[in-house]
Amino acid sequence: MVESEGRSYIDYDTFLDPNFSPTAFANSLVIATNNPSDTPIDLSTPLSKVLFDIQEIDTHIHTLTTQSAIPLLTHTKAQADAGQRIVTEVKAQVANLTDGYQRLEKEVIQRYEEADQVRVAVERLWETVRIGRAVARCLTLGRQLETQMAEVTGAAGGANSTKKEDHRAMVRASNTLLTVRHLLSASGPNEEGEHLSKVNLITYLQNSILTPSETALRNRAQQIIREFSMSSLASSATAPTTYDQSEETKSRTTAALLTLQLLNPRLLVAALQTYLRASLTSSLASVGRALNSLPTLDRTLLEVSARCQNIVALEKLLGSTKPPQHPQSRSNEQGEEQSRTLLEPLLAALDTSSLPSFFWRSLAEGLGPRVADLVIKGGVVARALKSQRERVKDSIRECVLRGSQSPGDATRKAGAWEREAAVMVGSVMGPLGR
Repeated sequence: MVESEGRSYIDYDTFLDPNFSPTAFANSLVIATNNPSDTPIDLSTPLSKVLFDIQEIDTHIHTLTTQSAIPLLTHTKAQADAGQRIVTEVKAQVANLTDGYQRLEKEVIQRYEEADQVRVAVERLWETVRIGRAVARCLTLGRQLETQMAEVTGAAGGANSTKKEDHRAMVRASNTLLTVRHLLSASGPNEEGEHLSKVNLITYLQNSILTPSETALRNRAQQIIREFSMSSLASSATAPTTYDQSEETKSRTTAALLTLQLLNPRLLVAALQTYLRASLTSSLASVGRALNSLPTLDRTLLEVSARCQNIVALEKLLGSTKPPQHPQSRSNEQGEEQSRTLLEPLLAALDTSSLPSFFWRSLAEGLGPRVADLVIKGGVVARALKSQRERVKDSIRECVLRGSQSPGDATRKAGAWEREAAVMVGSVMGPLGR
């Protein structure tokens, strides 16, 4: 527009140049209006030019705006009207969206919150029902265990009851006890025993019924094993053991064995080892005393034979008894290999193939040093042993062969226990010398 009118002398291209520098433009004005050799520099002339240029530009802007005022106002009004129409439409859409959100909030969000509260309540009620069922089951099993323990002790009919104890109830009580223990141990998430440890009634059940019952079963089973005796040698002088008494002893001992196996297989092995050690200790002590007093030797050896016959009967009983199958037994849980009989773990623990052989060899091992002490001390005892060497030898050999038979079995297998007899005879005859 400026070029078409031809009235403007201002170089707009200079000012519109993207590389325009105010300082460079000012410096060019000063140089153009002054002599570089002049000491005082006149700045009034370049300043006047700049002010005149500014006034010219202002005049030009005023002229343009005055001429184009109506088109500008018309364009501005059109833009404002268009913006107002857009705002009106947007307000309507926002109002629709707000109504839709409020309707969704009422129909979905509020109902969801109410449904979520119902869900939480139902979950808590279901958890309460689960705990109630588990507690009820524990109490039922606890009552069942009490009844079975009363049958074990013979007090099922009350304090004045004279009913005979039922040893088979020991196995039933052990199964019940294991079932309760398994229920209480299943305390993981979503398991039946979850949260039972927080119930006071269950704590009371454990302290007043479960733990005392387990202790009583363990002590009673261990006592039965300690008192196990089926040989008729020791009782032949008084009253012989009857068939019914033998069967009763087998049944009672079998129940004790199964009870300890259910409670803890290691308890069974320990109880059997204690029984064998007690038999060995008492036999070693009695034989040692008998060697000091030979007139008592025959009766002492008869008692030792009776103890070994009990061990033979125990081995036979263990070999014919299979481990009980229980879904909550430790071996099934841990995936251990199940033994075929109750005898196998004991033989493995003793590192032997036969209990009677273990008995005689252990007895001979302890008897040798005692006989050697008697010989070293000398005196009447040593002379009596040497003078009656053949009698002592025959008595010991007869003791081994007689004790290695099953109780009530009059037949002997030739050569079956000759090695054990030789070991026992050697333990006594060796220190005596020739």
